[in-house]
Amino acid sequence: MGPFSLNEANVQYGYKCEDCEVAIFPVTTRSELQWLRDRVHVVREVAKHSDGGLDMWMSDGLAFLNDHAGHSVIVVSRA
Repeated sequence: MGPFSLNEANVQYGYKCEDCEVAIFPVTTRSELQWLRDRVHVVREVAKHSDGGLDMWMSDGLAFLNDHAGHSVIVVSRA
């Protein structure tokens, strides 16, 4: 591996609000975070009608997205 390559096992992905400069890093994959951000309206409806609740990463991500609704939220990584 070169000096600028990242070991995927050590990389965490999360959301960052560019307006507030706040970030969270739920324990999940980049693709799941992108999926949640792109379908937040669907997840909100499922959460309303779900007896079993959502996975923890979904609950945390949904809360973050709700708190930063209307802001620029991006998926970020950290090693």
